[in-house]
Amino acid sequence: MSKEKEIRAIEIFRGMIYQAHMVVNLLENAGIDAYLQDEISGTLNMPWDSSGGVGMVKVTVSSADYEKAQAVVKEYEQNLRSEG
Repeated sequence: MSKEKEIRAIEIFRGMIYQAHMVVNLLENAGIDAYLQDEISGTLNMPWDSSGGVGMVKVTVSSADYEKAQAVVKEYEQNLRSEG
């Protein structure tokens, strides 16, 4: 009998509501299911700081998709830095 890896939700990104929706769209286009957390509180509360505190919306993915999702998010964040 083989042991299967436990699959759990992992936070892959944290940002403003529009950024979180963009990341979810990019992940879904890559064939990765992604979900938003704290969407309502992130919309109602502006972020207190840039480190991802109160007001940030989180994007989560399955631990089985984590490595693939990490590449998508990394590319998105690099594009943000090159624009700003």
